[in-house]
Amino acid sequence: MSLENPIRRFQLSGKEKLNSAIAAFSKKERIVFAVFSVALLVSALAILQSINRSLMVRVPLEGGSISEGIVGTPRFINPVLASSPADLDMVALVYSGLMRKNGKEGPLTDLALKYEVSDDGLQYIFTLKDDIYFHNGEPVTADDVIFTIDRVKNSVITSPQKINWEGVTVKKTDEKTLEFNLRQPNPNFLENATLGIMPKALWGNDSMELNAANTAPIGSGPYMIDGVTKEGNGVITSYELVAFERFALGKPYIKKINFNFYPNEEEMVKAFEDGAVSQISSLSPSVAAALKEKEYEVNSVVLPRVFGLFFNQNQNQLFLDKAVTRAIETAVDKDRIVREVLRGYGIVIDSPVPPNIAADGGTTAGKKGTREEIVASVKEDLEKSGWKLGENGIRQKTTTVNKKKTNASLEFSISTSNAPELAATAERIRQDLMEVGMKVEVKTFETGNLNQNVIRPRQYDALLFGQIVNRESDLFAFWHSSQRKDPGQNVAMYTNAQADKLLEEAFVTVSDETRAKKYAQLESEIKKDMPAVFLYSPDFIYITPGDLKGLKMDRIAAPSERFASIHSWFTNTENVWKIFSKN
Repeated sequence: MSLENPIRRFQLSGKEKLNSAIAAFSKKERIVFAVFSVALLVSALAILQSINRSLMVRVPLEGGSISEGIVGTPRFINPVLASSPADLDMVALVYSGLMRKNGKEGPLTDLALKYEVSDDGLQYIFTLKDDIYFHNGEPVTADDVIFTIDRVKNSVITSPQKINWEGVTVKKTDEKTLEFNLRQPNPNFLENATLGIMPKALWGNDSMELNAANTAPIGSGPYMIDGVTKEGNGVITSYELVAFERFALGKPYIKKINFNFYPNEEEMVKAFEDGAVSQISSLSPSVAAALKEKEYEVNSVVLPRVFGLFFNQNQNQLFLDKAVTRAIETAVDKDRIVREVLRGYGIVIDSPVPPNIAADGGTTAGKKGTREEIVASVKEDLEKSGWKLGENGIRQKTTTVNKKKTNASLEFSISTSNAPELAATAERIRQDLMEVGMKVEVKTFETGNLNQNVIRPRQYDALLFGQIVNRESDLFAFWHSSQRKDPGQNVAMYTNAQADKLLEEAFVTVSDETRAKKYAQLESEIKKDMPAVFLYSPDFIYITPGDLKGLKMDRIAAPSERFASIHSWFTNTENVWKIFSKN
């Protein structure tokens, strides 16, 4: 019997093999190996870091604060009565509507979950979201919506929003559904539905003008009042607002906002330079230019405003002569006005339709030729039209009326506000027209006096004035013949049957494409008749801190609309993997 001897096998571990191999290296080989090992380790870490960075994204983080300086004192912080810049700014933060403005993309749903529109554009049905609340914890209901709109339409209250709701009725079909019926189609209805909703229980039947809630507002907007500072006489000097966690579009990122109010621009700018506030807005061009020289970052966006020289043919028949109005249009150096008066914070226009409204933006490429060539051309055209230069340097024209010869002198007056930019613009127009033989008298008035004693009774030859065209439909008030008399705003006293028809049709046209064509035709009609010389659209000028992100200003019709996206503003950020970030 034989015995098998077991064979015992021994195997070195990987670590032992490595150590054995290294031990066999020469000194030089060990150094080379060490260098390559370190290089491999560094490369691996770099690759991992690069992969990590590619998988990460910087996202907004809750927290931080901003402080803004505003000229004026809030008085009516409610959506029905608000009209001053201070009131409108506060309303934009404290209140929210069925819809919310969203720049060029158009309104998006806010308190509303969804809406439906009938084929004829005469009925809108809104469904409210679940779990929507006012700042005091009370739910937002259909009754609050109806109450707010009823107050806007109340003839006793005289709300600035009233015109937007004429011919509109509203009723609730259940606790979450509202039915709006319109007398005629309104392409701006969804924008009107951005009206802030007020809590019925807070306002009740009390006098709206006297209600304490005007300065202690409660809404459902992105920010709620957390504190107020007043002077001894009761004048409000600041508000402290905090983010509202139950805001329908999500809790805002920025935790706190301080609003400080100042009596004038000078004191607001001083507070900014002293560090009392971190951002300011609605700056005048001269102040903006001075701050830019001090290397502050000044931002701006064109506002839908039309500043022009509007002719009153009823008071001065010079403007019936197309040769005269054409000469004024050509002789006025608009580029100089934007450059010297607005300090570049604005654009030249030649249209009644302002930027951000029409597809072409109402801008012009400017006149061709040097200033000398333009002046010479205007003089030649006036000469051909019979306007001869008199010994006094003013052009005159002899005409025959009822077989009697009369001499007309090429002179008129410009009435305008004593606001620095307007007074300076009028002076430059006077200088430009003097070059071609026109005599112009500039009359400046305090704003209230101008409105009451000059514009309302239409007592002016030419009016240097600015039209606020927030939306296309506003053009009706400025150019329809029915609006020639006060309280209408047709300050050019313009009458054109075709223009009237286009305005009436465009006002009720829901199709964007069709409506745009009608306003383009309107623009052509007005340019052909030359009832005004369109000069410029100014910028909204603002300064914000460098760490503020998320500010959306692609299209705003009014300064307060800069806050439409405030729930998306942020100052703090963090890096997270893309799979964990929100869209």
